[in-house]
Amino acid sequence: MTADQAQPSPAPCGPDELRSLFLFEKLNSDQLEWLCREGRVEEFPPGLVYTEGDPATCFYVLLEGTLVLLRRVGGDDIEVNRTSDPGVYAGAFQAYLGERAPAIYNSSLRVTVPSRFFVLDAARFAQMMTEWFPLAVHLLEGAFFGNKVGQQAVSQRERLLALGSLSAGLTHELNNPAAAAVRATAALRERVAGMRHKLGILAKHPYHQVTLQSLIDLQERAVERVSKAPALGPMEASDAEDAVGDWLDGYGIGGSWDLAPVLVQAGLDTDWLDQVADIVETDDLEGAIRWLTYTVETELLMNEIQDSTGRIMHLVGAAKQYSQLDRAPYQEVDVHDLLDSTLLMLAGRLGPGIKVVKDYDRTLPKIPAYAAELNQVWTNLIDNAVSAMGGTGTLTVRTAMDREKLVVEFGDTGPGVPEQIQSRIFEPFFTTKPVGEGTGLGLDISWRIVAKKHHGEINLVSVPGDTRFRVWLPLTAPEPDRPEPEPGSPEPDSQEPA
Repeated sequence: MTADQAQPSPAPCGPDELRSLFLFEKLNSDQLEWLCREGRVEEFPPGLVYTEGDPATCFYVLLEGTLVLLRRVGGDDIEVNRTSDPGVYAGAFQAYLGERAPAIYNSSLRVTVPSRFFVLDAARFAQMMTEWFPLAVHLLEGAFFGNKVGQQAVSQRERLLALGSLSAGLTHELNNPAAAAVRATAALRERVAGMRHKLGILAKHPYHQVTLQSLIDLQERAVERVSKAPALGPMEASDAEDAVGDWLDGYGIGGSWDLAPVLVQAGLDTDWLDQVADIVETDDLEGAIRWLTYTVETELLMNEIQDSTGRIMHLVGAAKQYSQLDRAPYQEVDVHDLLDSTLLMLAGRLGPGIKVVKDYDRTLPKIPAYAAELNQVWTNLIDNAVSAMGGTGTLTVRTAMDREKLVVEFGDTGPGVPEQIQSRIFEPFFTTKPVGEGTGLGLDISWRIVAKKHHGEINLVSVPGDTRFRVWLPLTAPEPDRPEPEPGSPEPDSQEPA
């Protein structure tokens, strides 16, 4: 018993008082006598009765007074219930489950005024339940474990649905650069074949060594210009193509409409073409121009292949960052890396109608976290925002320091969450989406990951046109405590007084 725990004092137990409680009103006289004989009435002054995480040794039924139930979130005790109704119960009320349920208090119990409880040891409570209500015990066991299995199955389904959506988006994102690389490779094969053909034609002419060397030098400089070619606007590119096309037509070189865009894209202009004309004879000019055009075109195609494969590598890297498959589950992370990888993975889900604004404070330190599970939180919150906006609006992702914690905020310009349901959005299975479109576990899972696994906080502020989910995460690892339940699993004390 801790220093601030209330010290109980014994009091007489009366069967008539127990019979007045809804919990015991159907028991017969022998059963009420048994309860008074095996149990006891204790009076507690204001203070702590038991502490969350301690061994659950007793079953408590309020006779008189006021009790408060507290849950530990991070370093704070959060009030989850306050009542003065006689007959409400708390403590080891799941002792009948035996070793299949954690034998610890899943909340803290405090009384605010002098209060009386009927107290029954956990072993006697388990005995009473199994001997007096065997059918009820079986039904409760089935309900408890069935609910746990069912909730885990739905939670797993939620993850699979998210994975399917992410996989579809990633497949789409990977397909574009892959298709571009395939197209560029096919075109490159044709251009290399054309280069070989033109090289054969050039080889048949009796060029002087100086002329050949000059052509080769021009080829090298052309390749250099490709890497430094400026990005031209539509009007600038059109004017440059007209000028190059006129030059080619002036020398009787056919297909200027096809050659000019390639030369302009490579950063080659009429001055460069004049240098080619000064080196080779007029009869050989078209062959030389086409040979050099093939050179710059192959360089452009190789750049396209490099860009496409680089994009694929970037996407694969983002997928690894998102899944954290090659990293330790618990590690120091930069939340911006996690946010960027999630946004990239969800690019297909965002669509062209969603504008993404990143308002990052890059000076924020790394934090200890379960990175893959934080990515799941980001996914759930972004997906909710996109759904709320109906595919059109602005998603703002902001990071900052607040109350000596790192805060991540997701804002959307959707219609907002109605005030009357804001207090319920983190409840399991509560959803505002149409039937078949949501399981109601996304925000519940997010709350458990943030509050249970990271000892942080998550809340919602919403008005029409401005909805913000904020996540606070501690900068340092919490002190070791009891093992946390898996996200999405039911709370063992979910039936405590409401």
